[in-house]
Amino acid sequence: MKFDLRNIARWVLGFSLLMAGIGHMTFARTEFQAQVPDWTPFSKDFVVLASGVVEIILGLGILILGRSKKWVGWVVALFFLAVFPGNISQYVNGIDAFGLDTDTKRLIRLFFQPVLMLWALYACGVFEKRQN
Repeated sequence: MKFDLRNIARWVLGFSLLMAGIGHMTFARTEFQAQVPDWTPFSKDFVVLASGVVEIILGLGILILGRSKKWVGWVVALFFLAVFPGNISQYVNGIDAFGLDTDTKRLIRLFFQPVLMLWALYACGVFEKRQN
């Protein structure tokens, strides 16, 4: 296995998604529920559990398939886009969770969501040119 920067980024992101998914179902469940906007049509607990399952699947997908499947990067990037309204809701409603206990911290966090999206695309080789 080649350990270049892209592979390191892939492994870190994959394991981070696995841990976040596990956190959704266990030790950080309440914190994640605080981020679910009130307008969602499902219960906050269902949204947290379902997104946790998705994060575990995506984490495994990055670890197992991400090196050769660019579509995994796109799916993970779209997932990060899909959960972005929760981050916006946390900022707009001033909800404290995960140490984001000021408006400034919550605002700064919003700028990291595009970074996560780019990270997923990079880690899965979406930006690599095709070899003939």
